[in-house]
Amino acid sequence: MNSYIDMHAHILPGLDDGAKNSAMALKMLRQAQAEGIREIILTPHYKPMRHNARPETVKRALYRLEELKDAAKISIRLHLGNEIYYGSDVIEAFREEMVFTMAGSSCVLVEFGPAEDYAYIRKAAYRLLAEGYVPVLAHVERYRCLMEKKVRAEELYDMGCHLQINASSITGENGMTCRQNVKWLLKRECISFVGTDCHDDRRRMPEMAKAAAYVAKKYGEAYCREIFRDNAAALIQGNYG
Repeated sequence: MNSYIDMHAHILPGLDDGAKNSAMALKMLRQAQAEGIREIILTPHYKPMRHNARPETVKRALYRLEELKDAAKISIRLHLGNEIYYGSDVIEAFREEMVFTMAGSSCVLVEFGPAEDYAYIRKAAYRLLAEGYVPVLAHVERYRCLMEKKVRAEELYDMGCHLQINASSITGENGMTCRQNVKWLLKRECISFVGTDCHDDRRRMPEMAKAAAYVAKKYGEAYCREIFRDNAAALIQGNYG
C-alpha cells in the first residue's frame, strides 16, 4: 500500500501552531506527497473561549494554499475541517457555523486535555451524538483516563465514537509507553483513522509510510487500508459515520 489520506494536519499557514507561513506549508505538502499522501483534511485548532480564526479567514487561507499548491504542481487534494477542543459552547459554535466538520461530513475531530476525566469525555461524546455529530476522538493515545483503563476506549468506540491515533505513536516517536498503548488498540481493531497531526517541516512532519508498513505487517493489509485510507475516503465522500 502506498496511497494514504491524512485526516489530521496543521498545514494551513498562520492560523495556529502549525505551518508558520506559506513556504513551510508548501514544504510540508511536498513532504506529504513524497510519503504517498494523496489527500489531506486540514484541521486548524479551534479552542472555545479563545481567539480563533474566523471561518472566512480559514477559507481564504485554504484558497490561497490551493493556488500555491497548483502553481507548485503538487497534486494532493485538500479538504477543510477543524480540530476542536471540546468546551460547553462547542454545540453553539456549530450552530453559528464558526467551526468546520470534517470535509463537510457529520464527523467532527474533537480533542480534550490529556488529564481530562473519563466521565467528562463520555458526556461530551453523548452530547455530540445527540446533536447529530459523529465524534472522532483525536490522538486517543494521549488521554490518561483511557490508557490507564483501555476498555474505556472500547466503550467509546462501541458508543459510536471513532478513534484516531497519530502515525508517530505507531513508530515509537512519542515513547514506548505510547507505542504499547496504540498496539493494544490496533490489536483490537477499534481504531478508525491514523493521522499525522503534523505541525511543521522538521520535528512533526507529515509522515505515514513507515507507520503504514508496520501496521500492514503486524495487523494485515486490509486493516491498514481501512485506517490509513479507506475510512477517510468514505468520510470525504459522505458515506462514513
